[in-house]
Amino acid sequence: MGTAEQNEIRDADGRVVWDLDAYGFLDADCPPTAHPSLWRQSRLARGHGLFEVVPGIYQVRGFDLSNMTVVEGERGVLVVDPLISTQTAAAALALYRRHRGERPVTGVLYTHSHVDHFGGVKGVISVEEVAAGVPVLAPEGFLEHAVSENVYAGTAMSRRATYMYGAALPKGPRGQIGSGLGPTTSTGTVTLVPPTVHITRTGQSETVDGIRMVFQMTPGTEAPAELNIHFPDHAALCTAENATHTLHNLLTLRGAQVRDPHDWARYLTEAVQLFGAATDVVFASHHWPVWGREEALAFLSEQRDLYAYLHDQTLRMINQGLTAPEIVERMQLPPALERAWHTHGYYGSVSHNAKAVYQRYMGWFDGNPAHLWAHPPAEAATRYVDFMGGAGEVLRRARQSYAQGDFRWVAEIVHHVLFADPGNTEARALQADALEQLGYGSENGAWRNFYLTGAQELRHGSVGTPTTTASEDLINTLTLDQLFDSLAIRVDGPRSWDAEVTVRWHLGDGRDPSTLRLKNGVLTHVRGLGPAAGEPDVEITLDEPALRALLLGRAALADLVARGRARVCGDPARLAELTGHLTEPEPDFAIVTP
Repeated sequence: MGTAEQNEIRDADGRVVWDLDAYGFLDADCPPTAHPSLWRQSRLARGHGLFEVVPGIYQVRGFDLSNMTVVEGERGVLVVDPLISTQTAAAALALYRRHRGERPVTGVLYTHSHVDHFGGVKGVISVEEVAAGVPVLAPEGFLEHAVSENVYAGTAMSRRATYMYGAALPKGPRGQIGSGLGPTTSTGTVTLVPPTVHITRTGQSETVDGIRMVFQMTPGTEAPAELNIHFPDHAALCTAENATHTLHNLLTLRGAQVRDPHDWARYLTEAVQLFGAATDVVFASHHWPVWGREEALAFLSEQRDLYAYLHDQTLRMINQGLTAPEIVERMQLPPALERAWHTHGYYGSVSHNAKAVYQRYMGWFDGNPAHLWAHPPAEAATRYVDFMGGAGEVLRRARQSYAQGDFRWVAEIVHHVLFADPGNTEARALQADALEQLGYGSENGAWRNFYLTGAQELRHGSVGTPTTTASEDLINTLTLDQLFDSLAIRVDGPRSWDAEVTVRWHLGDGRDPSTLRLKNGVLTHVRGLGPAAGEPDVEITLDEPALRALLLGRAALADLVARGRARVCGDPARLAELTGHLTEPEPDFAIVTP
């Protein structure tokens, strides 16, 4: 229907957070530096603008990694999955309004707990509008998982997401050409408005601004909290991220909990059973719709068979005694599934998904006692290189393998030289060349981005981590228990072995006190009084906002006391002693070198 008039989407400081023209190079023929199938996928996914799914349902695509869906109601619109950043979401809504009129947002729906489906919410609606009655719908458990995934291990995930999405790579035939799921991640402001309406069961119906919806709960599939939505008045099924035009991840390369392909397949069967007879179009929060009942049901069934096959065949080979690396070399999809473009591994892959199934059932250990107590990478690498005759001999042979096109082996063997001697410039250059060639040949967008980002960092050093999901809104949404947990994972265990500090918090409002106790290198928290809480070294009375500001380092205890916002009974230095045992995460840790 049209696209934005301005190519660049900027934040308040003028920084570009999204460039609609960045992928214009994909209009050319596929170069030798890209897999033709991934090039085609990226070209399809980069198309940006406002698209009609059916009359009354529209999508803005190409404005972020994900799609934003707009469903027209009686007075305004329901916004489904408002992208990653407020800036891209606001631009998407502005584009819709330019073509469809100035309709107010009368509801917001998050399909699941990943940041590309809620982060831009304050670009389409304000906290004040929600307080005035505009509903925000989400699956049960959404808030817990949205917060925990992006905060607890958020630093490590953000670092690895830099590799996975190629956010620091130049866009072009030799660099980032997409992620397979969409272009890449925007780099604007991540926000969160907590849901006000919770979807708790399959079959639950809700009507927002005259828009009728029937929900199917799908927890543990693509996200821990996720749902599908049927719009009966439009004969349309939104599959969130449970059925898209790619093999998805059972274990995303940025890191997450392993997903359950058995349940994933079961829920897709259930979706066909529940809604198939009343569905003429299937659309998702990524890629493009499938129109026609017969085509839609075939699409859902093939997606179902894809995850079921990977699950069942991996287990079959596990029970034949094969290990994960052996399974992935033998795993091959049935010809009928291989012929379906939407089953190709543009984002997930047969290789790392089969490993994920192995991990889900068997864990990290393959049963071979030789692998039970292996040396860590740097120490093992030093021994490997010594056994192989030294770095010079390893590199000589590796260059021969490179000339033969065995880039996979070069990457594996030169890795040992690098971890034994990170300053070896010959090894860095050869490893970068090998990773680059592996990236150019990859059909999987995430694999390409990992390889090319690794090559870039070997040649030029780290470019940092452009994005972080642990935004202020997400941190502010932590429950107190989650906030205490987030402190516990920052304790330097060895340095605090001999420490013993107990701090009790009194928050008023009739709530039981909360006690933080550091002992044996473990920070525990207990609500109420009793044996587990112990006796405090210091007691601090304050309200919850002051407590949050104190624990997040936004306020000092002495200042709170001076302003009358806190009272202290006992030695306030004990709190400083406790917080002195906390460490800061490292957002730019090394990946391709030790």
